[in-house]
Formats: sequence, structure tokens, C-alpha cells
Amino acid sequence: MINTRDIMETINMISGENLDVRTVTMGISLLDCADPDPKRACEKIYNKITARAARLVPVVEKISSGYGIPIINKRISVTPIAMLLASAPGADPVDYAKALDKAAKAVGVNFIGGFGALVHKGFSAGDERLVEAIPRALAETDVVCSSVNIGSTKTGLNMDAVKMMGQVVRKAAEATAENQCMGAAKLVVFCNAPEDNPFMAGAFHGVSEPDRVINVGVSGPGVVHHALKAVKGASFDVVAETIKKTAFQVTRMGQLVAQEASRRLGVPFGIVDLSL
Repeated sequence: MINTRDIMETINMISGENLDVRTVTMGISLLDCADPDPKRACEKIYNKITARAARLVPVVEKISSGYGIPIINKRISVTPIAMLLASAPGADPVDYAKALDKAAKAVGVNFIGGFGALVHKGFSAGDERLVEAIPRALAETDVVCSSVNIGSTKTGLNMDAVKMMGQVVRKAAEATAENQCMGAAKLVVFCNAPEDNPFMAGAFHGVSEPDRVINVGVSGPGVVHHALKAVKGASFDVVAETIKKTAFQVTRMGQLVAQEASRRLGVPFGIVDLSL
């Protein structure tokens, strides 16, 4: 049972220490949207996202107002689009990005992530086409985010991908030079990319995830800053214990939001991702 002191501590974190739920992100699998006809594939993508995430924004806003917890962003992550391109050799990847952008705007989310590829062991069908199209896709859409995983601890680095992504980052910035180079801001180059990350621009829906899932990202650097100021000069053990307790309190709030969103939407609860 949560006691009064715990409640007051959480209220103080929100009001005075900048604690917020940075995002509630719904992950949606698009594996069943693959189609050799690019137009049909884009229709499937739009229809599935708008159907599955139709209630996401209003439900999250009700949770925020009902509990008095700031929830800054509502987001969607989808299966890496390069996987869908494999079945459509003649498709223009930018058309898929535009379908994502249109669907995200229709349901009212702030960002949608997943226009990306996993190439840490090499390029498969669709991967190179998608990577080459990233600058144009990010320039011609508003809320689409992109990520490419180019390495892992287990497999090492794909140096061909390293070279290619260096060029892509620059082209993405140049293509959006009149918009503060936002193309580069909406692009992440990863090693060891997590499959359930709710934070943009690196969010995508991993192949091992269920058809839909709710992940929550909580931002607590201000809370940690205030907690550490209170134990300034204390021993390392005290500092470590303070951080541990603070992280628990922050995570508990994120879990409350995640479980409530999961219950109201009828979608499985995935993770709480904590930024400290």
C-alpha cells in the first residue's frame, strides 16, 4: 500500500523537480502489412495504425488529467520498414514513410518511429534502399523518425553501414537545412539497439514483441539532481542508496501510468524506460 509520505514525495517531484512521464509509446507490429504491391502495403500500414492506435491519445490524456501526472508525448513505434520493403523490390521507401506520417497525424501522436533497418550483420533485401532513402523521407515528412542499427557487442560493426550512415546523416541535415536540420535530429544510428525503446528517434517495434504493446518512458534527471544535492558530501554508500530509492520512486510512477494505459486500451504492458 502507498502511504501518505510516498504520495507527497511524488507530488513534490512533479511540482518542484521536473518529474514527468516523457512518453507513452504504443508499439505496433506491421509484419502482416507486407505486400508486393507498394500501394496496397501503404494502405495496410495506414489502416492498421489508425485502427490499433485510435484511442491512444484520448486515453493517455485522460490518465494525465485524472492523476495529475504530466505526460508530455504520445508516440507510436512500428516494425522496421526495411522488413516490409523486402517483399516489394520496386517500391519507393519514401511512400512508406508518408503512409506512416499520415497515419500518425490521423491518430494525433507526436512522433512515429520505425522507418529504419537492422544491418549490424549485413544488408538484406530492402535494407540498402531504405537507408539511402532516409534523407528524403525525413525531409518530406513531419513526425516520422528513423533509426539504423549498425553494430552489436556480439557481431561487431558493419563498416559498410558505418560509412553509409555517415553520409546519410549529413544528407539528412542538408535536406532539411531550412528547418534547423531537423532531418538529422529525427535520425539515430545505433549499436545494440533495444527492441522496446519508447524514446524517439530510436524507437522501433522489435520482431520479438507482441502485435501491440504499451511502453512508457520517464524523465527524472531533475529529481536525481535534487536528491543528490540533499546528500552532498555524504559517503558513496549514502549516495548510491539515495539514487536507488529515487529511481524506484520515479519508476513506480511510470509503472502506474503504463498499467493504467494497458488496462484501458486492452494492450499488454511492456516496459518502463527510465532516464535519470
